[in-house]
Amino acid sequence: MTIKLIIFDLDGTLVDSLDDLTDATNHMLSLLGRPTLTSESVRQLVGQGARRLVERALVNGTEAEVERGIDAFLTYNGEHLSDRSRLYPGVRETLEVLHGIGLPLTVISNKNVALCRGLLKVLGLEGYFAAVLGADSLPFRKPSPEPLLKLLRDFRTSPATAIMVGDSINDVAAGRGAGVVTVGCTYGYGDLAELRDADYRIDELPQLLKLPFFN
Repeated sequence: MTIKLIIFDLDGTLVDSLDDLTDATNHMLSLLGRPTLTSESVRQLVGQGARRLVERALVNGTEAEVERGIDAFLTYNGEHLSDRSRLYPGVRETLEVLHGIGLPLTVISNKNVALCRGLLKVLGLEGYFAAVLGADSLPFRKPSPEPLLKLLRDFRTSPATAIMVGDSINDVAAGRGAGVVTVGCTYGYGDLAELRDADYRIDELPQLLKLPFFN
């Protein structure tokens, strides 16, 4: 197959941001008088956007608490985007190769788009991506295929020539719904069971370059 578009998830796929997400979550919980969580507990909350994370962290929280929590979480996360976030091994080198052969690279995340762009900028990745969509870019977010379908339209690419690379069931479900090839990243935040329906699985991003469509 000929690849004409690659779509990446962000957190858990390109960037290990779990420590910063944990700090933002615990800052929010502390402000609301709730017990803090371990990073492993926060890992299980990541993947469906800030609102869902806050709702799940604030067990039995009122609507007012959730709204305060979202504001506190987003504000803190925006001010501490990359205090402890790091690229996964081989990410920059892999993007450099893909960019060098002229493939359009894009990001679809369930993080708000301003935070996506901010994180990519501070980590020196913004120049690699032709488009970035976040949770607030469209009415629908992953696992809906709609963000992927938008990029397919924008880049005039058929599903058969596109790849979705991500670490969670949201990425796999969105990719399968859009009809694109799915690549599950086993090193990210999702459990391995979430990736069982992915067309391919990789243990580090450089392995993407060894998949059949690049050889």
